[in-house]
Amino acid sequence: MSPFLAEFTGTALLIILGDGVVANVVLNKTKGNNSGWIVITFGWAIAVFVGVYSSAAASGAHLNPAVTIGLASIGKFEWASVPLYIGGQMLGAMAGALLVWVAYRQHFAETDDANAKLAVFCTGPAIRSGINNLLTEIIGSFVLVFGVLFISKPHDTLGALDALPVALLVLGIGISLGGPTGYAINPARDLGPRIMHFILPISGKRDSDWSYSWIPVVGPVIGGVVAALLWNLMQ
Repeated sequence: MSPFLAEFTGTALLIILGDGVVANVVLNKTKGNNSGWIVITFGWAIAVFVGVYSSAAASGAHLNPAVTIGLASIGKFEWASVPLYIGGQMLGAMAGALLVWVAYRQHFAETDDANAKLAVFCTGPAIRSGINNLLTEIIGSFVLVFGVLFISKPHDTLGALDALPVALLVLGIGISLGGPTGYAINPARDLGPRIMHFILPISGKRDSDWSYSWIPVVGPVIGGVVAALLWNLMQ
């Protein structure tokens, strides 16, 4: 599998399971309706686990432009490959969001809350405040990339279980830092599905909140680069 296809596939799986758990919780007449924040954070952790183990061998399982740019900023990844990786991540995120809409199409129709429909696809702040929301995304993404860089590769591989530390890291970020903004910590995870929300014929949908959309893009990139630079200085 090529690195582009690996990033596409891994990110698509990430979004299918991640946006899927949000749909299961917030949309009407689902089996998981109103099951809460803990279910969402565990669902996203499993989504990361599946996305990482399915793509790690072929691409290193970045699945996140903040990771790709962060690694490139310290010379651990070639800048020439950055557009290819981000392209795969964005297209994979859009494909994953499309499949979530297909799977939950009836439940979108049964749900009147336009904000809940948007929340399936992308993040939004609990308290809207540009600088504070940006700082939250920077901090969450810093923890993600900083933590990932400190994860050591095992001498004896455990196969798919090698992806477990990253999944647990994302679970911790979601439980501890996810409350203010919904912890996008990944530009592709937020922007790709947001574009699909704009495009898809979702009944009763609201606008796609483009005025907020820059925060889950800029914040993670800043956080990822700062984390990578600090980690590099500590080596």
